[in-house]
Amino acid sequence: MAENSTTPQLRKLGLVPGARWRVDGAVDGWSFEVQPDLEDEVPAGSPADVVLAFVTTADQVTPTLSRLERSIFPAGALWTVWPRKAGGHLSDITDDVVRNAALERSLVDTKVAAIDADWSGLKLVWRLAERT
Repeated sequence: MAENSTTPQLRKLGLVPGARWRVDGAVDGWSFEVQPDLEDEVPAGSPADVVLAFVTTADQVTPTLSRLERSIFPAGALWTVWPRKAGGHLSDITDDVVRNAALERSLVDTKVAAIDADWSGLKLVWRLAERT
């Protein structure tokens, strides 16, 4: 679990029972602290309630958002996840990099969190005005 966090990872990410989910681009060796229900995992291109999208460089952010944004329409969440500097990793990604790319696409951030000791994430959703 991420340092100083008492919220279980799955709850933090919104992976409640019955939530359709998928992980995109996870690095080798990454896994959930507790595996969510595999019956709720959806394939690429399918609608999802929660998508975790791993990026390792700033130039991957916009193409990743572009590719995945429709899968969470209208009311899902897209967690954009990058290497956590507080975890000792070098990265050119910050929450501002993700936020700025998201705002250009009518996505807004609702939460920033340590996903685990090595990964930070920004939760993105569609603007209310765009959900119709």
